[in-house]
Amino acid sequence: MSERLVLLPGWSYPAAVLQPLADALHGDALRVELAELPALENPQQWLDELEARLPADCWLGGWSLGGMLAAELAARRGAACRGLVTLASNACFVQRDDWPAAMPAAQFADFRDGVAAAPAAALKRFDLLAVRDADEPRALARQLAARGDSSAALLAGLDCLAQLDLRAALREWAGPHLHLLGGRDALVPREVARALGELAPNARIELLDDASHALPLSHAAQTAAAILAFIKETSR
Repeated sequence: MSERLVLLPGWSYPAAVLQPLADALHGDALRVELAELPALENPQQWLDELEARLPADCWLGGWSLGGMLAAELAARRGAACRGLVTLASNACFVQRDDWPAAMPAAQFADFRDGVAAAPAAALKRFDLLAVRDADEPRALARQLAARGDSSAALLAGLDCLAQLDLRAALREWAGPHLHLLGGRDALVPREVARALGELAPNARIELLDDASHALPLSHAAQTAAAILAFIKETSR
């Protein structure tokens, strides 16, 4: 039986950035579709828009913010979602008192101010963080450079990142879920792997020690192999 996986990109990126991963995944046993993030100015409407637009009875997945949105949507859909895959995603992107394995709130606020004041410079800074400590950071940064979102949509996406708290969703999600994390990630610390394991002991959590935040690009083949193996194992 062929499975269907819908993938959402990370904050500020077009869905096409995940095409190398989609190409590595696509085959007789799995159909892969790339979906854009909402271009809405109200972050409260993002999940409603995705719920209306994305197909039913499929696996949901995504990178970073895309993975967080996929996880929340999977929890909404319950048994109507086949499974969940997140890539370099956190349960809370911004630190909370009871979730320290995340970006400090002051650092996030400073970055959001930078996006509001000078989006081009802030986006370049974000790209450099996404590829920091990768084996070929300049080549990866070039792959991430193309964007088309308005400043308002970018800020709404950041507000989504700040507001999303997936801990209840991941605790309660009864379907199969795989979380792939990068050991060199400058945006989602490697300690998240342990924290997610404690939060959702039934989840499969894998840490790619030599991967940065851009692991779907830099480690497309390795990421695809992990996803395909997991879907095959849990879809029997």
